[in-house]
Amino acid sequence: MDNATKRAYSLFAVIGGFTIGLLILIYSFIAHGSSWATNKANQHLYSNGTVSTFGDIYDRNDKALAVTVDGRRKYNSDSVIRKATLHAVGDLNGYISTGVQYTFRNTLAGYSPINGIASIVQYGKGNDVHLTLDAQVCRIAYNALNGRNGTVCAYNYYTGEILCMVSAPTYDPENKPTDIDNNPIYNGVYLNRAITGLYTPGSIFKVVTAVSAIENIPDINSRTYDCDGKYETSDGTVICNDIHNRVNFQQALNRSCNSAFADIALELGKSKLTETAKELGFNTKFSVNGVSDPSKSMFNVKKASKADLGWAGIGQYTTLVNPYHMMTIMGCIANDGIAVMPFLIDHIETPQGIKVPTKVSVSEDIHLAPATAKKIGEMLRSDITDYYGDGRFPNLQMCGKTGTAEIDDGQPHSWFVGYSQNQKTPYAIAVIVENGGTGLSAAAIIANTVMQAIK
Repeated sequence: MDNATKRAYSLFAVIGGFTIGLLILIYSFIAHGSSWATNKANQHLYSNGTVSTFGDIYDRNDKALAVTVDGRRKYNSDSVIRKATLHAVGDLNGYISTGVQYTFRNTLAGYSPINGIASIVQYGKGNDVHLTLDAQVCRIAYNALNGRNGTVCAYNYYTGEILCMVSAPTYDPENKPTDIDNNPIYNGVYLNRAITGLYTPGSIFKVVTAVSAIENIPDINSRTYDCDGKYETSDGTVICNDIHNRVNFQQALNRSCNSAFADIALELGKSKLTETAKELGFNTKFSVNGVSDPSKSMFNVKKASKADLGWAGIGQYTTLVNPYHMMTIMGCIANDGIAVMPFLIDHIETPQGIKVPTKVSVSEDIHLAPATAKKIGEMLRSDITDYYGDGRFPNLQMCGKTGTAEIDDGQPHSWFVGYSQNQKTPYAIAVIVENGGTGLSAAAIIANTVMQAIK
């Protein structure tokens, strides 16, 4: 082989190596460019590891929630609003991984694959993010929790807009506690309980069991059940919260009769109850407008004994639910079996004033037949009118179910899930107060307070 040929092969090898390296660089840039640009080492965006220069974040009424002023990140001037919206907006360090400041950091930095973060240099800021939240409603919800841990989330079941999403414990991001990492009152403070929380549902799960009965037991509305305070199975006992004597299907839901619903669960069996749970989105992952993937609600009775299945039918056993998910189920029932998915980002606005709105989506993983939605909706309305009292929810035409979720340690969790039939207030809501006691004593009161505020 002459020297010219050797040199040609060497040149081809160099060109080939260069081409491969270039392709790897291009791929890395596409795959990781946004992460590189928004790395905490980038002093255009961060100062001492905390956010300093991002686009602004506003609520639905253009109330500033987090803005950049003279190279410093500032939150709303109201300390209660700061606490109430912290888990939606996010902290400056990115510890709250569900916060907009973390999950939308590329957008807030104005990053694009072509220009990188040039808009920061040119305009002094990235893109603004406008949320669907109403900061004042969040403030009211936070105050209603009154220092207790838990979450409140509410959305428009026609449009999907989340108006309220509050999680506690929380803290003031302008005055972060120095003992936040070792004081037990702040346990789980970086978790958005509305999105990532998983709780024993207690009696709110009876809605799922009732739906399954409507779909699978043709004469369920003519059935009656006897309750002497317990329901005996061949391998264990399900304890009821009262002695209800004889109740029909509607009364069993109104009075939250464990005996009746344990009986119904056993008649349905594992397969049908699991099928209904799947129909309503259990064991399924969802997303909140790109902000985060909520923890999936879990239902599994494969290894359940008869007594276990009875407990599962009343929301105890091993079932865990996510508040955001339960709110969406309520929205599905309210909207004739169609679940419009909740979202948090209303639109994004570029420095040039271009607005990019969020697209509304309908879930295929949460659905009901219209007739089933109508029937369970009537039953949830009866819970209010015939048992809890319509006066607890003035002018809302409220439908709902309370829950008192027994846990291994401490007072039970207090639940309320429901929605308003009033077309002026088309909102669904989920409230849980950790160790709050009965559903009526805590969660239902908060639910009414919040629903009245977003009228």
